[in-house]
Amino acid sequence: QLQLVESGGGLVQPGGSLRLSCAASRFTLDYYAIGWFRQAPGKEREGVSCISSSGSRTNYADSVKGRFTISRDTVKNTVYLQMNSLKPEDTAVYYCAAVSRGPYYCPYGPGGMDYWGKGTLVTVSS
Repeated sequence: QLQLVESGGGLVQPGGSLRLSCAASRFTLDYYAIGWFRQAPGKEREGVSCISSSGSRTNYADSVKGRFTISRDTVKNTVYLQMNSLKPEDTAVYYCAAVSRGPYYCPYGPGGMDYWGKGTLVTVSS
């Protein structure tokens, strides 16, 4: 079974940058579309970004467009989320998740994902 581990979270100032990593073990990520999700305290989990297994398609939530960039590194078997111009409202636990549904599928909502990491906390001070 696919295992996912997030890393790279931490405390940053507003306007700062952070890069999150989602590393896979046991199986290659080449077969899976990957989504990044986040959950702030007291709020429901929301989609942030996704990338198809082929890498040809990506989506971003309106709240992060122009600030976040998702990418995948086949050699390192890792998916990244580069976060720039961070705002206090970006504070949340960030999760990566995977689903295998063909080369162009790019999930957005948290429902339907088959494998989840345990999350990494991002805190943006005000």
